[in-house]
Amino acid sequence: MLNSQTKAPNKLIPWLDAVAITAWGILMLKYWLTGKLSLLIHPDYFWLAISGGTGLLIVGVFKGLQLWKHRRLPEISNVPHISLFPPGWGSFLLLTAAILGLIITPRAFASQTALDRGVTELIGATRAQPQAFRATVRPEERSLVDWVRTLNVYPEPDAYTGQKVKVQGFVIHQPNVSEEYIFLARFILTCCAADAYPVGLPVQLSASSRQQYPPDTWLEIEGQMTTQTVGEKRQLTIKANSLKKIPQPQNPYSY
Repeated sequence: MLNSQTKAPNKLIPWLDAVAITAWGILMLKYWLTGKLSLLIHPDYFWLAISGGTGLLIVGVFKGLQLWKHRRLPEISNVPHISLFPPGWGSFLLLTAAILGLIITPRAFASQTALDRGVTELIGATRAQPQAFRATVRPEERSLVDWVRTLNVYPEPDAYTGQKVKVQGFVIHQPNVSEEYIFLARFILTCCAADAYPVGLPVQLSASSRQQYPPDTWLEIEGQMTTQTVGEKRQLTIKANSLKKIPQPQNPYSY
């Protein structure tokens, strides 16, 4: 009687393995099909996630069919081996993580994350360099990230004074900065969400109306470049002529 009680739970462990593998395959393919994969990894690595998800799905289904085919064969005890978790616990944790991933929708990073990671107008030398900027683009056609890349090459703000600008990004309220300024930012993704970092520029408002544009609001701003001292730092600043609220883009990251 004791022998049958100890063996019965072990029959579920292979099935748990198969379900966990299949669930992870479904999760990765779901992120791809729903367009959420861009919130997690760089598009250059989509093929890895897609091929990995497909492979896991095939392996999981094949393992399930194999278990079903041999379900009535006598169970053969496994050779003892060293394991960090008791039998079945590793697969249980993997399955739990996959289920949570299927339930919880990934979200883009917000302004608080940008403040925590530090918003900069320069791409540091220690960070992986994103796509090269196009120096021939007219100023009013540069994106916010294009402006940051341009500054990274030639950081003297006076060189851009008076140039027209039309950019999009989300709002950040930097602490210890005058009410007439907001920061417009975007996250740059070089590999995956873990290494995403924010870049942005200050925006000078026509009046002290920062509270009209709460943090995380997406704006399209038109104006011209000027040099201002913001937070005791001399830097390139957008002098806004018009600010228009826009919906968050389907893919809010830059590369």
